[in-house]
Amino acid sequence: MAMAVRFGTDGIRGKAYETITVDLAYRLGRAVGTVFDAPVFVGYDTRESSPVLTAAVLAGVASVGGQATNLGVFTTPGVAVIAQRRRGVGIVVSASHNPYYDNGLKVLGLGGTKLDFVTEAAVTDALNAAPSPVSTDFPVVAIDAQAQHDYAAHLRTIVPSDLSALTIVLDCANGASSSVAHELFEATGARVFTLHDQPTGHNINEACGSTHPDDLMAAVVEYGADLGLAFDGDADRLIAVDATGTLRDGDDLMVLFALDSDAVRASGVVVTSMSNLGLRRAMHQHGIELVETDVGDRHVLIALEERDWSFGGEQSGHLIFRDLSPTGDGLLTGLRLAELVARRGPLADLADEAWHRVPQALINVPHENYDDEVVRHLFAALQRQHNLSDEDVRLLIRPSGTEPVVRIMVEASNGAFVDDFVIALGRHFSM
Repeated sequence: MAMAVRFGTDGIRGKAYETITVDLAYRLGRAVGTVFDAPVFVGYDTRESSPVLTAAVLAGVASVGGQATNLGVFTTPGVAVIAQRRRGVGIVVSASHNPYYDNGLKVLGLGGTKLDFVTEAAVTDALNAAPSPVSTDFPVVAIDAQAQHDYAAHLRTIVPSDLSALTIVLDCANGASSSVAHELFEATGARVFTLHDQPTGHNINEACGSTHPDDLMAAVVEYGADLGLAFDGDADRLIAVDATGTLRDGDDLMVLFALDSDAVRASGVVVTSMSNLGLRRAMHQHGIELVETDVGDRHVLIALEERDWSFGGEQSGHLIFRDLSPTGDGLLTGLRLAELVARRGPLADLADEAWHRVPQALINVPHENYDDEVVRHLFAALQRQHNLSDEDVRLLIRPSGTEPVVRIMVEASNGAFVDDFVIALGRHFSM
């Protein structure tokens, strides 16, 4: 009997062939084919394990009589768009920003939406009840090559702007956007340079992409570009770089998009607990209502749906334009940001005028080393030492839903406090 499986923050994720096994992928395919009476669209990223696991997923769907389509290498939001346009559900084989040796399985509900908790529970139960494959000699399923063109055309329909005045550098993280990003942005008329778009199966997210943007920051300055755009492995998030080589994260972009939209000004923005205090102050200053959720783009999407709002996101670069896409889409966000820069001017000027970031740091401590009492004691002691009120500092502690670490976020109006806290944590946990 296989060990019972539970979905995490963003599906199931772990070491390929150890946690994310061929058996698990097959049983997930069976579960989705059992729970949903709809066509299933399966896409995957560029890890060496992804095609093997995808073959198992497709076979699992077919084993219960489901109609499964192989989309090939595809971004997570691209799978969502195809599921929406073709009235089906999606499965993505990807570990997003994790290293190549990990992989993951993500299920998108009818129309490409995030699973609600009830449906997720039904899929989980069906997965845990599903039998293992009799054979792992799965049939080859031809890739639907038209789907990639349909997805790119869909994005250009949403953002048809002429961006010929811009020079843009793209960092594809050697991931799923590698096969579509350059052509997509070049079609806008922009002058485009592309980094890290040669996946080998082993180099996804390796010193590149949204979690490692140093190469992009240098390239933007070297090429004299107007804008740099960094995607993660499955391209559902975006981090930007302005013309000065300065990194601009999801908080920067959320402030700019919110202030640029009359509809968002009239309703509000959904953010997570990770968003900077400076963003909160900027929204308050402009009279824009703000709602905070737990970390995870699904929580953001649920809050948007509850309020019938159109926009929200995460500091990590997951931005959701709910009226345009069923999920966060790094390519869509990049196109919209480029259009904003072409229309209103340099990103650096726009961001610096719009808001002021409070000093903030994020520290990851391995689960096995973490001691909650120590962390809170260090925080309280430094707060007293710096004579800061509770309104001046914030500590957020949460276990990661995708990696075996505890994430510690600290921010304060006094940057010296943040620096001292990071140093104290590093000394205690030997980081």
